[in-house]
Amino acid sequence: MGTFCSVIKFENLQELRRLCHWGPIIALGVIAMCSTMAMIDSVLWYWPLHTTGGSVNFIMLINWTIMILYNYFNAMFMGPGFVPWGWKPENSQDTIYLQYCKVCRAYKAPRSHHCRKCNRCVMKMDHHCPWINNCCGYQNHASFTLFLLLAPLGCLHAAFIFLMTMYTQLHHRLSFGWNTVKIDMSAARRDPLPIIPFGLAAFAATLFALGLAIGTTIAVGMLFFIQMKIILRNKTSIESWIEEKAKDRIQYYQLNEVFVFPYDLGSRWRNFKQVFTWSGAPEGDGLEWPLREGCHQYSLTIEQLKQKADKRVRSVRYKVIEDYSGTCCPLNKGIRTFFTSPCTEEPRMRLQKGEFVLATRGLRYWLYGDKIPEDAFVEGVSRLRGWFPRKCVEKCPCDAEADWPPEGEKKTR
Repeated sequence: MGTFCSVIKFENLQELRRLCHWGPIIALGVIAMCSTMAMIDSVLWYWPLHTTGGSVNFIMLINWTIMILYNYFNAMFMGPGFVPWGWKPENSQDTIYLQYCKVCRAYKAPRSHHCRKCNRCVMKMDHHCPWINNCCGYQNHASFTLFLLLAPLGCLHAAFIFLMTMYTQLHHRLSFGWNTVKIDMSAARRDPLPIIPFGLAAFAATLFALGLAIGTTIAVGMLFFIQMKIILRNKTSIESWIEEKAKDRIQYYQLNEVFVFPYDLGSRWRNFKQVFTWSGAPEGDGLEWPLREGCHQYSLTIEQLKQKADKRVRSVRYKVIEDYSGTCCPLNKGIRTFFTSPCTEEPRMRLQKGEFVLATRGLRYWLYGDKIPEDAFVEGVSRLRGWFPRKCVEKCPCDAEADWPPEGEKKTR
């Protein structure tokens, strides 16, 4: 009940402005299109309400829509949870392990990061999602993940309705092999006939909605599996990148140590319960976290400070081995790269073979970083920054310092 009240009681009416953004407009448009067309097709042309099956089917469609919208608005308006203004640890000596945020005038709590879009330090920040126009973090991680689960399931149901509607309405009009398909047509038999005939406009709208439903199922379904993978490891996308850079630092300096991620509790079920609970509220307060045995409360923040002090691992060097045009979802870079394109407003960065880039963070198939063009010393030429496919680059060998930076860039250092 407390979760529901947090949705309908906005602390600030300006939160409604989150709806005035291309992400929520597109997302809600897709939901409205698929839900409305599924109900219309079902009632008018496929499964009438006076049948038991038709009534159950209609109730299920309404149920999918309500649950999807509930979790969507919950994730948007509840928000990820922000570090309180001016926050500092109870023990003042612990401040040596934490970074200070000048914008929020507070220390960054463990697992928190500053979001440039929200302009606040977000507790357990995973990423800023343009589709909800908000960050995904501590408080709304469960609602966001449930939305990613329910949206493909609802779209699969809608896609079934669309396919069966087109089949039942067209099978008498088409003769190229449709009669050989054995499908129970009893639900399509109408007495009397439908009030509104299934014309060209209805066919076009149904076909368009089918494309939206299938596309949403694939794209959002992929995001769901990515989120579940990091939830079962009790990580975030940012923390996965920090862990990767930690291993790179240890390998480069040949240190006799092993980095252990402190928040992986060693059990997938225990990690799962950190996000999903019966009460709907996540475990903890977003500032302190249960730890793996033998780890320190500030193990991850200490590693971040080491990486910040070490300029070499602050960004990982890569050499471009394939050209990249800067398209949002490149088909020529592999099916996984296409479907895992980052859902963010940050730009894509065009690459040419032979260039060098500095990656500061990344995903499994994408990296984010910047490059310095050869004429960077000319006034008015700024550093280029954005996302690019991991497949287009290869990590520079640790002993190949002489190859970095390129000759044209040595003048700028």
